[in-house]
Amino acid sequence: MFGWFQRLLPKSGDFFGMFERHAAACVDAADALARLTRAQGDAAQWVGRIRDREHAADDVIREVLFTVRRTFLTPFDRGAITSLIGAMDDTIDEMQAAASAIELYEVVGFEAEMQAMADKIVEAVGLIAEAMPLLRDIERNGGRLHALTERIVKLEGEVDLIHQAGLKANFERHRADGDHIAFIVSREIFKHLEKIADAFEDVANEIDALVIDHA
Repeated sequence: MFGWFQRLLPKSGDFFGMFERHAAACVDAADALARLTRAQGDAAQWVGRIRDREHAADDVIREVLFTVRRTFLTPFDRGAITSLIGAMDDTIDEMQAAASAIELYEVVGFEAEMQAMADKIVEAVGLIAEAMPLLRDIERNGGRLHALTERIVKLEGEVDLIHQAGLKANFERHRADGDHIAFIVSREIFKHLEKIADAFEDVANEIDALVIDHA
C-alpha cells in the first residue's frame, strides 16, 4: 500500500557524516572555551568562536532531523539517531551558555579549577569525536566504543571533584575578602562548566545504548 511512497524516499542518509561534523564543531567550541578561560584581553574572540560553532552544530542537527524524517533506511532506530544527536547538541549548547555567562558578567580572571575543568571538557569531546567514525561499524568497534564511553564517564566524575574543590576554595577566598558578588559570579561559571561535563556523560550513555543494541 505504501510502496509507492517508500520509493519516493531516499534510501539512506549520511548520518555518520553528520555525527562527525557535529562532533568537529563541538571540538572547536571546547578548544575555544579552554582558550577563553586563559584569555588575556581577547575574550570576545573566543566567545564569538563558540557561538559560531554552536550555529554550525545547529545546522547539522536540523539536517539530521530533516533527513531522518525523509529517509527510508536508517543505520539505527530513528529514535536512537535523534537521541544521540540531541545529546551531542546539548553539549555545545551548554558551552555557549557558559560563554554567554562569562560575557554577561565580564569575567576576566579564571580560577585554576575552571581551567582544569575546561581541559577535561576538551579531553571528553575529543573522545566523542573519536567515537563517531567507529559507529560506522559498531559491531566490529563495540569494545573500543565501550572503552571510550567509560573514559568519558570517568572524566565527568573528575570534573565533579574539581568543581567541588573549586567551589570550596572560592567560598573561602570570598568569605575572607567579603566580595559576595564575585562569589556568586564564580559559582555561576562553575555551574555552567559542570553542566557541560554532565552533557558529555549523556552522550556516552547514548553511545553505550547503541553498542548494547547493535554490537
